[in-house]
Amino acid sequence: MKRQTVQNMAEVAAHKVAPERLFSADQDEIIQGLTTDIYFIRTRELLNHMGLDRTMVTAEVFAGRPGVLAGVEEVKNLLNGLPAEVWGIPEGSEIKEKEVVMRITGAYDDFGIYETPLLGILASSSGWATAARRCREAAGDYPVISFGARHVHPAVAPVMEKAAIVGGAAGASCILGAKLAGQEPRGTVPHAIMLIAGDTVEVARVYQQTMPADAPVIMLVDTFKDEAEESLRLVEALGEKLQGVRLDTAGERGGVTPGLVREVKARLRQAGYPQVKIFVSGGITPERITQLIAAGADAFGVGSYISGASAIDMTMDIKEIDGRPVAKRGRIPGRTDAPRLQKIL
Repeated sequence: MKRQTVQNMAEVAAHKVAPERLFSADQDEIIQGLTTDIYFIRTRELLNHMGLDRTMVTAEVFAGRPGVLAGVEEVKNLLNGLPAEVWGIPEGSEIKEKEVVMRITGAYDDFGIYETPLLGILASSSGWATAARRCREAAGDYPVISFGARHVHPAVAPVMEKAAIVGGAAGASCILGAKLAGQEPRGTVPHAIMLIAGDTVEVARVYQQTMPADAPVIMLVDTFKDEAEESLRLVEALGEKLQGVRLDTAGERGGVTPGLVREVKARLRQAGYPQVKIFVSGGITPERITQLIAAGADAFGVGSYISGASAIDMTMDIKEIDGRPVAKRGRIPGRTDAPRLQKIL
């Protein structure tokens, strides 16, 4: 069945939006072409008047800088069902500057209006995946969990968390983001419950009694007391049931330092609980991961370093028209040699 997409400028002018709606586009609006740049609608209408809307073209997408490619699966979902042939580099691959990451062949009118969302999906997702990969490289075998959903618009939070997992994060706290990656969401508990309940140990006891058996017992220890003192209170109360403590010390108190990690680790060991893991969050970067691992940290929650990563600019060029090599000035006409491309549609 033919997609119902925006055909001309008159339809754009007639489209109304409800003032009380959320500002994010839903799936139907993206499919309809309502998130595209207006010049692609102008192009569609002009080509239709010229009788050129069914012109067969080959377009290529290339990256503006090196990184980790993500978003390929979502682009596949966006273009699925169109009478076009699509090739792409596999999701999660390291890519080079100017490398062709995707190629599309078909009638221009069938896919041209999706250039804007297609490039946006690849650009943003690849930026987030690249940041996650750099954290993963710094962490080695120590797990990195993406905690960045609170730093971005909720409409794109699941996309960001899914991209982080593509990049190498072991999991994500955002429910939908984790589900899109075929995982269950991962995380501990917030300071809010500690403040409301008034005691970390009491929260830990109730958590251990009520949460599913496969939910790790990892408790925040920086809400009320010295982190080392609170950690010792927890092991005294829970013993072997305590699997980890989470350090998320506020920046006003200097944040989580290597010295703090060393102290907590040492005091837990001296108390007879060397198996208790130390999970660190708050302002984590690849550089800090390396330092904190050396101090004894075991796992990391990374937020703004991933969620705030710059997009990797993506550009789409038409390289063939009806099988004839073409290109704008400054670019080489014809298909680029891209041996890593695999057919996805």
